Amino acid sequence: MCFNAEVSNLDDHPRNHALLARSRQWRLSPAYDLTPGSMRTETRRDLAMVCGLEGRRPSRWANRGTIVAGAGRFLLEKEDAEAIAARVFSTVAAEWEGLLRRVGVSQADCAIVRGAFLYGGLELPA
Repeated sequence: MCFNAEVSNLDDHPRNHALLARSRQWRLSPAYDLTPGSMRTETRRDLAMVCGLEGRRPSRWANRGTIVAGAGRFLLEKEDAEAIAARVFSTVAAEWEGLLRRVGVSQADCAIVRGAFLYGGLELPA
């Protein structure tokens, strides 16, 4: 959920999330089928999947406050959810452009999608 929000994935639906069992333990699959999209406003960013506790109300808007507010649904304490969000958000912000450039994305195309990865509204409260 944190990664989806950080990369502004506009194609976030349940079929784009999977678990893998390589032995007796399940783990989240690597990301796939991502469609990063720059946002038009800093205060509203709708993703397809609900993000927060109030269904289709503004709490589904993907920002740190609404993501962390749902920590209990994942059996996490708020502090743990904050730490996960901070780690994911800071890693993506620091690494996205270098990764895209290493796999052949042009500087011009990186500039086009920059707003998807560096979205200031992510830090807004719930």
